[in-house]
Amino acid sequence: MTFSPTREYRISNVQKPREISKGIDAVVDKQLGRFKRRSSILKKLTAETKRIDALESKWRETTSSELRGRMLELKEIFLRAGKDVEGHLPEALAILREVSARKLNLRPFSVQITGALALRQGYLAEIATGEGKTLVAGLAAVLAGWTGKPCHVITANDYLAERDAQWLKPLYEFCGLSVGHVIGAMEADARKKNYARDITYTTSKEVCADFLRDNLLLGQFRNPSRRLVRDLVSPNDSRQKRLLDRVVLRGLHTAIIDEADSLLIDEAVTPLIISSSQENAPFESAYITARDIASNLEAGEDYKIEFRYKEVELTEAGKERVKAQCQQLPGLWRGQQRSEELIKQAITAREFFKLDKQYVIHDNKAAIVDEFTGRIMPDRTWSLGLHQAIQAKEDLEITPPQTTLARMSFQRFFRLYPKLSGMTGTAAEAANELWHIYRLPVVRVPHNRPCVRKDKAIRIFADQHSKWDAIVNEIKEVHATERPILVGTRSVIDSERLAERLKEAELKFHLLNAVRHETEAEIISHAGERSNITIATNMAGRGTDILLEKGVVECGGLHVIMCEPHESPRIDRQLFGRAGRQGDPGTAQPFASLDDELVRRFIPEKILNQFRKRMAQGMPGAKTATAVLIHLAQSLAHRQSHRQRNSVLRADTWLEDSLAFTGT
Repeated sequence: MTFSPTREYRISNVQKPREISKGIDAVVDKQLGRFKRRSSILKKLTAETKRIDALESKWRETTSSELRGRMLELKEIFLRAGKDVEGHLPEALAILREVSARKLNLRPFSVQITGALALRQGYLAEIATGEGKTLVAGLAAVLAGWTGKPCHVITANDYLAERDAQWLKPLYEFCGLSVGHVIGAMEADARKKNYARDITYTTSKEVCADFLRDNLLLGQFRNPSRRLVRDLVSPNDSRQKRLLDRVVLRGLHTAIIDEADSLLIDEAVTPLIISSSQENAPFESAYITARDIASNLEAGEDYKIEFRYKEVELTEAGKERVKAQCQQLPGLWRGQQRSEELIKQAITAREFFKLDKQYVIHDNKAAIVDEFTGRIMPDRTWSLGLHQAIQAKEDLEITPPQTTLARMSFQRFFRLYPKLSGMTGTAAEAANELWHIYRLPVVRVPHNRPCVRKDKAIRIFADQHSKWDAIVNEIKEVHATERPILVGTRSVIDSERLAERLKEAELKFHLLNAVRHETEAEIISHAGERSNITIATNMAGRGTDILLEKGVVECGGLHVIMCEPHESPRIDRQLFGRAGRQGDPGTAQPFASLDDELVRRFIPEKILNQFRKRMAQGMPGAKTATAVLIHLAQSLAHRQSHRQRNSVLRADTWLEDSLAFTGT
């Protein structure tokens, strides 16, 4: 299918996203959100599922040609009837269940039908790991694709976008729909071709960036969001025709978001920015000189560190030292305010941003590692000169300064979709925010089979060394039972250090992290095999389904080890969810120490020292109290992230009138 300007799709169906309630309105709105996710909602969805189950037998004996004929009839009904199609939903989903069984060799469970209904009605469905969220999204996408409006299925990364589109292609094609995928490596022509399909799999970063680029092109038109693409083109205006040829999106209408809490909550801390660069030799020289000056400054004497907010403040002595050396900087940077900010940026890069933690060296460039997914983000850079400060620290080529052309937060972007829904295994903790920002009520879809995974109590240690010794011993003990083990670490460097320890212990393992990801699919495919040990960063925490080898269930299933708590307990739960899929047995064992980054960042050192003494003395209740302390650290981290998201949202609103793509 190719893009045609005669197809009546809108650039966007709204000029501005819905306003977010404030003050008293927010209090009332919160109660409305609770009403929208009341327990009776699931009962209604379950009752509708039973009606669909009752229709299943009717289609089992039907020939494929008869099924396809009825599918095309339903497609025509959905295309022309608009909103008046609800009465056809039971039949449509009953047929889709049979088509899935024949084309994908998967017959959707009743709970998957319930999930598809939830997505159809605009809910965020909490569906446990291993319950088949990919197929749930596929069923809902068929219903959306039949309307003829653009349907975007948003996945967590490029790998999943390409994989899921290819896997579900037989289902879509049988239903008379085309499917494509858009990933980072694609050129504009390929993007346009894939967005023109009925259903497009992509990531939040790609679709938001393409939206910004398109709107930069169309910014000269007044209120483009209210006009059809074809209406923007005058037959006699070749310039407008050329302009339209460069637009890749055919509109925003329906978005189905996988791992929705990650994309809508975690990634919402950082806005997406479209920028351009310009050569600036003094700029490059300034960061190299600043690095050299900062290397002579001492923590405590010349500057103070605020770990919680990752901020640096120069002392009076430090300011004097900077003032004495600032003449080494290029002329523009010699002023007191500019020189101090430049030096603080260099110190920040040194103190808070560590190689193989926040970033890796990839293709001789500093590449950001996503804290929540463990994956490299090669096209992203830190702003305000921080990325250049890190490049200077690592003796890499200094990239030119960036000029912002357009910016948008994911909070604002996804509110532009008239039809928004999503799914994840961990939504309950963020239910209030998901409703307040996105108008997404959370509904918890039950398991197909009861979860029998055993989540063990957290094991806490006073220091890192003791913790890692205990983790290695845990791996040895479980490995002796021939159970497969998945060990989750927070950073690349921790995964590499643990790998070295296992080598010394003569244990074979597979290692998956941001710099060892080429064989990701193969590593995951073997992770459920008997006696297999897999060390992975958060790359194995979302979107991965670990299937158990025959005989492993009898051994006790997959054993998951969490080496360090994350800033959000939702990410911990995602890792634990790799075990115990579809009623399989499994166990999850979390570890923590008072030297972990989360604890050190949010709990004052004086308090930590007191807890270390109590643990060293073996005082009764010391470990229980420390577990409460870790929970407090996670709560403080959550509050800080929430404030950061609100700050990004306020900045978007403030900049609204100055951005060309917002209209007037």
